[in-house]
Amino acid sequence: MARGQRKSIEEKIEAKQELINALLTRVESEKRELSELLEEKRRKELEVVSDMIDDYGLAPEEVAQALQTFLDNRQEEAC
Repeated sequence: MARGQRKSIEEKIEAKQELINALLTRVESEKRELSELLEEKRRKELEVVSDMIDDYGLAPEEVAQALQTFLDNRQEEAC
């Protein structure tokens, strides 16, 4: 059975480099998409908290103080 023309080592190296470059481009694209998704998730989580603050008519200072008290108590329990 006859074979087609074999690639030279230079052609193989070039093909591998092109493949690596394409994969790196893809990885960067996927990282950007992941970052956007994480930011969207964070915004939605903050919206839920903001809605709760509004629903209960709390001031930001009250929320900050409540969280600080909670964290202080939690830290004491851990010790």
